[in-house]
Amino acid sequence: LQLLLNGMYKIDLIQPLDMFPHTHHVETIVVLTKQICSNIILASSSPRRRKILELANIDFIVKEPNNLEYSADRNPEIYVENISMSKAKVMIIGTGNIGTDLMIKIRKLSKTLELTTMVGIDPESEGIAMARAAGLAVTHKGIEGARALPEWTDVQIVFDATSASTHGMHDEVCRSAGKAIIDLTPAAIGPYCVPVVNLMEHLLEPNVNMVSCGGQATIPMVYAVNRVSESLPYAEIVASVSSRSAGPGTRNNIDEFTRTTARGIETVGGATRGKAIIVLNPAEPPMIMRDTIYTLSLGAGKSDIVDSVNEMVEQVQSYVPGYRIKQELQFEVFGLNRKLNIPGFGESLGLKTSIFLEVEGAGHYLPRYAGNLDIMTSAAMTTAERMAEMRLGVAA
Repeated sequence: LQLLLNGMYKIDLIQPLDMFPHTHHVETIVVLTKQICSNIILASSSPRRRKILELANIDFIVKEPNNLEYSADRNPEIYVENISMSKAKVMIIGTGNIGTDLMIKIRKLSKTLELTTMVGIDPESEGIAMARAAGLAVTHKGIEGARALPEWTDVQIVFDATSASTHGMHDEVCRSAGKAIIDLTPAAIGPYCVPVVNLMEHLLEPNVNMVSCGGQATIPMVYAVNRVSESLPYAEIVASVSSRSAGPGTRNNIDEFTRTTARGIETVGGATRGKAIIVLNPAEPPMIMRDTIYTLSLGAGKSDIVDSVNEMVEQVQSYVPGYRIKQELQFEVFGLNRKLNIPGFGESLGLKTSIFLEVEGAGHYLPRYAGNLDIMTSAAMTTAERMAEMRLGVAA
């Protein structure tokens, strides 16, 4: 809401509406009116134009354009529309499976992002070869090589698909250059971002972290239960993926995966305590990603949980079509006569909900069983697209 108020809207009406009387929270209806000029953005680097606005005592912010303001069309309305329809320039650091899949997704699907540059460290990588064949700018000399490219100046958003150990340096370089960075590593320098849960809160952050593949798949379900509950004392997830879809980065960062996902379950999903387990399954043929989510909630009805979960599944499917519930939700009630014993947590009361998911990839580059990687790249692209629309004025 604050983002809208900082933009071009004002509040006309706020009306509390208790849609779920059995819970402690209260829903609210807010009526907004779009204003013609609540904030003025000067999309120009001209000192003279700044001076004119200052002399008129007009409050404004400056957003210097990154593209050449030229159009062969003499119609002012069409000219302005053409400028607004220009895409945000993006770069990918990391030419492994995730970076390459993200490259193909952006080029194939995105209407708001223009991928200009692929950055790696292996000159013989398939990702570098594919990027070069597609006519993109490429370098195998890492972030320093990227800074030496002419395309670096125009890049507005950077995807980091490398490792937690190198992300800190990438973050520092990108921040100093005024470029937003979307972190697909476990580094978590910026806040956790799960698009269907908290994307709007972080659109103006210089760095956002995509948690983990398990986090992107399961945190929406934890949040879906939490939002219709009075409290969510505990949530546990088990992410099972094909060992074929777990590359060296995943295998070397198993501990970071579990810790990062558990923290995401708490800070984004809303559980008081979270736990994450990853299973690398060597079965042949390779299995599609499967996720099991257990929650212990208080003050929620079964039908409310079912409705909330189904609604959340539809929202995730807007960018991950292969995201689906495998079977009906299962419920168990634990009371004073039969308490639930959670190892390391103790005996508890409440409603236990079991949710069983399957995540099938889109098959753009990675095989369809690698839904664990597909949901990460899809979430990252969705985040960048919303950032471009909000921060850079790119039309959807």
